[in-house]
Amino acid sequence: MSALNVQSLSKTFTMHLRGGITLGVVENVSFAVEAGECVVLGGPSGAGKSSILKMVYGNYSVDQGQVLIGHEGAKVDLASADPRTVLTLRRDAIGYVSQFLRTVPRVSAIDVVAEPLVSRGVAKTEALERAGALLTKLNLPERLWSLPPATFSGGEQQRVNIARGFITHHPVLLLDEPTASLDARNRAVVVEMIAQKKAEGVAMLGIFHDDDVRNAVADRVVDVSAFAPQRAA
Repeated sequence: MSALNVQSLSKTFTMHLRGGITLGVVENVSFAVEAGECVVLGGPSGAGKSSILKMVYGNYSVDQGQVLIGHEGAKVDLASADPRTVLTLRRDAIGYVSQFLRTVPRVSAIDVVAEPLVSRGVAKTEALERAGALLTKLNLPERLWSLPPATFSGGEQQRVNIARGFITHHPVLLLDEPTASLDARNRAVVVEMIAQKKAEGVAMLGIFHDDDVRNAVADRVVDVSAFAPQRAA
C-alpha cells in the first residue's frame, strides 16, 4: 500500500456568525502518495489546498473519509484517530513544514531545529551538530544560531522552520509553501533538499505557488478544483 492514502475526504465549515450556514470546501478527495514521490496540490486560490493539507495532518477535523498512514506495520486512519494516536503519528510517521514558524520565546534557533531529534532520544550533541549542518546548508549565519528566531526576518525564520521540518526522517512529509519567503539561492537549496528526501524514500505532499519550484519537485499534480463541492441546482 502507498505511504499515504487519502480516501473520500470531505470538509465543510459552519459559519456561526452567519446564522450557522455551512460552506462546502472539498468533497470526495482521493489520491495516494508513494514512497519517494512528491505530489503537489494544485488549483486556484481558495480551492481547498491548505484545508486538505491540514486534514491530512489532523489540524482540521474531517466530515468523512480516511487518511491512511503506515505505522508499526499497520495502516492507521489519522482522520478518526484519538488525540494520543495523532501525536504518536506526528512524532514517528508524518512531518510538517508550515508557512510560519511557531516557537517558544527565547529558545535559540539551533535548539529549535534540534528539538525534534532530542525528543526522539538522539543525544543533544549529535542533534545540535545535525541542526548546525542544516542551518549551514540553508545559509543561516552561525552568529544567529544562538538567538531566538522571533528576532529574525521572515526569510530567516522560514529557513529555521525548514531545517526543523527536514531534520527528522518521517516516512511522510507535508510541505505548505516552504519556499514562500525565500530568495532564489535558498529556494534552490530547498529544491535540492526535497530531491534528497525523495531519494531516501520519503513520501511528500506539498503546496507550491512558485511555478519554478513546483515544476522542479513535482512528480504529479493533483488538481484540487476537481474536488469542489457539488452545488444544488
